[in-house]
Amino acid sequence: MIRIENLSRKFEVGNQIVRALDHIDLEITKGEYISIMGVSGSGKSTLLNILGLLDTPTKGDYILSGINTSEMNDDEMAHIRSTKIGFVFQSFHLIPRLTAAENIEMPMVLAGIKPKDRQEKVEIALSHVSLNDRSDHKPEQLSGGQRQRVAIARSIVMEPDVLLADEPTGNLDSTSGIEIVRLIEDLNKAGLTLIVVTHDRKLGNRSDRLIRLLDGKIINDNVK
Repeated sequence: MIRIENLSRKFEVGNQIVRALDHIDLEITKGEYISIMGVSGSGKSTLLNILGLLDTPTKGDYILSGINTSEMNDDEMAHIRSTKIGFVFQSFHLIPRLTAAENIEMPMVLAGIKPKDRQEKVEIALSHVSLNDRSDHKPEQLSGGQRQRVAIARSIVMEPDVLLADEPTGNLDSTSGIEIVRLIEDLNKAGLTLIVVTHDRKLGNRSDRLIRLLDGKIINDNVK
């Protein structure tokens, strides 16, 4: 499903060149549950951004579902982002003035899906995260765990092939964090490819495959 070949990402910082990723090769099959770990500056966020088409490599190829994304223009990458990739972030990134249902609906509005179809998909997504009774609540009226569940519902409403989660429990208490982990793991069990970037060793050890980065290189790729 995902193939990365000889991929590098360099940044210029003043007069220095920083190699955030250094000649990485990686293959991920459909339905895998993978965690990516490493110290700050190891390259894990850069890798996640490239997997999510939020950034582009300096060198190498990223092939997603048989498509070489390195050859895409901005519009083509935006289309793939909106249809094949779901995102869950530590800070939720919900729109404060919109209700839970409206936040979930937003990707479909941007994709030009008809209102009648949007409503049905929003209800299904809310049901997946057990928030039908909070559909008309705005983010400020929701707990941290509920906000993250809204963010997860928004990430899956377009039925993506892969879910990228960046520190998904970072802003949550332990009880809410466990609920969120179980929720995204249930999505994985239903067939969604799940890739989690985390500093949390307990969360990282729950995955079926643990990838460790250091200085932009994969130093360990352990299938359990």
